[in-house]
Amino acid sequence: MNDEITARRSQLIAQRTGLQEKYVRGVVDLLQEGATVPFISRYRKEATGGMTDVEVAQVASELDNVAELEHRKEYILSTIEGQGKLTPDLRTRIEECWDATTLEDIYLPYKQKRRTRAQVAREAGLEPLADAILKQTNTPLAQLIAKLSPLQEDPEGSLQGAKDIIAERVSEDEHARQTLRTTFSIHARICSKVIKGKDAEGQNFRDYFDWQEPLKRCSSHRLLAMRRGEAEGILRVSICVDDEPAMERIARQFVRGNGECSKAVREAVEDGYKRLLEPSIAGEFGTLSRQKADEEAIRIFVSNLEQLLMASPLGQKRVMGIDPGFRTGCKVVCLDAEGNLLHHDVIFPHPPRAERVKAMLTIQTLVEKYGVQAISIGNGTAGRETEDFVRHLDLPANVEVYSVSEDGASIYSASEIAREEFPNEDVTVRGAVSIGRRLMDPLAELVKIDPSSIGVGQYQKDVNQTALRKSLEDTVIKCVNRVGVNLNTASQWLLTYVSGLGPSLAQNIVRYRRENGPFHSRKELMKVPRLGAKAFEQAAGFLRIKNGEVPLDNSAVHPERYELVEKMARDQHCSVAQLMSDKALRDNIKIEDYVNDEVGLPTLRDIMTELDKPGLDPRQPLQAFAFDPTVHDISDLREGQVLPGIVTNITNFGAFVDIGIHVKGLVHVSQLADHYVKDPTTVVRVQQHVMVRVVGIDKQRERISLSMRKNS
Repeated sequence: MNDEITARRSQLIAQRTGLQEKYVRGVVDLLQEGATVPFISRYRKEATGGMTDVEVAQVASELDNVAELEHRKEYILSTIEGQGKLTPDLRTRIEECWDATTLEDIYLPYKQKRRTRAQVAREAGLEPLADAILKQTNTPLAQLIAKLSPLQEDPEGSLQGAKDIIAERVSEDEHARQTLRTTFSIHARICSKVIKGKDAEGQNFRDYFDWQEPLKRCSSHRLLAMRRGEAEGILRVSICVDDEPAMERIARQFVRGNGECSKAVREAVEDGYKRLLEPSIAGEFGTLSRQKADEEAIRIFVSNLEQLLMASPLGQKRVMGIDPGFRTGCKVVCLDAEGNLLHHDVIFPHPPRAERVKAMLTIQTLVEKYGVQAISIGNGTAGRETEDFVRHLDLPANVEVYSVSEDGASIYSASEIAREEFPNEDVTVRGAVSIGRRLMDPLAELVKIDPSSIGVGQYQKDVNQTALRKSLEDTVIKCVNRVGVNLNTASQWLLTYVSGLGPSLAQNIVRYRRENGPFHSRKELMKVPRLGAKAFEQAAGFLRIKNGEVPLDNSAVHPERYELVEKMARDQHCSVAQLMSDKALRDNIKIEDYVNDEVGLPTLRDIMTELDKPGLDPRQPLQAFAFDPTVHDISDLREGQVLPGIVTNITNFGAFVDIGIHVKGLVHVSQLADHYVKDPTTVVRVQQHVMVRVVGIDKQRERISLSMRKNS
């Protein structure tokens, strides 16, 4: 791509994002060379001015938007040119336009459309009559019709045809459209009404049976709720403004005087407004409001998913996973420290079968036989009862018991990934394995599940699914590369998300590892089929090799900087391993002495941080948690009660908290803190341990209201 195009794109992106143009240009150049967002943000800080991964991703997104707009302009230019209507001025306007809405307004009069009333009138030769009426002279209409209409036998039809042409011109006029957009942006209302006869079956939407509010104040969750009701045929939703003042603003742009022609123009303007212009702009604002609501819902979903993926891991310990159940029993699996399945069984500690003694002996025997260090229990049906049962067993003091979210475990257990991992086990065993592995490393296990099935977010089935999938995949990629991946133990599905790899190379790495044994160095990656220099550059820094031949391979120091670190070690008269283990040696290094044309202080600071704590997992250590032992059911609750809980989901109207019963409580946004909270994600995070106070109990609707405010 030539420098002129790249420079123009960089300038536009800088204007849109507020980022410095020279650093935007650096990111754009790297992206066009095939670099990934994680690689750029981690290893090219000199080129980006230290942009965060969020800012680099923003530049990447805007680059796609600008490229898409360029392609649209090319199409519009070729279409209008093909019609023989592309004047030099029109070409210039299109080429210099970088606003998508304005571009579509320019194109609208030339856009191919279905056969309209105006088109029929033009084909009948009535355009000269429409032009004459628009001039609004004092010439009587009858005289203009007699002179200019080819339909002399039908003067009324001639006038109507001319007005149809004027009405369409009004609806396609850029100034008129922008005027009405301004009116909508200030005064638009969203209205929702129940469809006649749908009251009974639409009780979930009863709050919106007769609802209206200013569109600009409508929160994303209310808009998405109304749109869901509309999609299910319960509600009729509309976006509108007061027509009279809005129409008058448009009329002033076209009507001059009070003569016959002026009256005809006014009638045409009113028709064009009601029939064409207002529905068009209302539809536009409907789409924009939906996009805005989607973006907000996706933002919250992404935030929740990131927090869930970055949840504290137990680490490589021997784990027992239990998938609880009443009638079908609890599925029990024992896993080694790498998550491999060693044994599976079924116990029945609960009614209707209730073989508690046998279940107790089974758990105790398995814990001893397989050296279990922790027990992971799913939080679904029978989860709390199973947790209580296990906690009361006579187990070694070092065995911790954890409740783990099982959202999506059933999706995984029936997936192709699970079948490939455990071809000889049924779905119940696979689900229990997933629950056990989630405790060991939530990130490594959750990447195998469609993020939309994990159970966080709001209205995820209602938002734009393409945008949702892209945002969720980008989030998984960000989290995987932020943590780093053990090259010798990572699954194919985890490796897929490593910068520069993807499904094919991930599969090749696992196949190579299976055939040749564990990797001894990052450099050995170059022996993997089809893994070339570019993929190695993008991926190597995010892959870790513990106890390998090269100490730096278990750090985030990129192989391209090994020579620099080796020079630091030589200058300190020691080996790289000694430099990494001896803080006194590192303290002697003046990083300014190692600045060169390629490496600046940002990279050198990152290198020193890695030498201090190589391969440090950025996730917080796992903390033990226990629900209130006196609370098992909604009937055990009372107002004013203070309980421990775990945040399971965050929406823009509050946070849902698990307090150890089958119903999640809601902490409304107004109850999250003693101060005003605009965005709940700034106050709480998914998987956070919190103390909540019960402020409302609705047993009939199974709704629990909670508060985190210290001052009631």
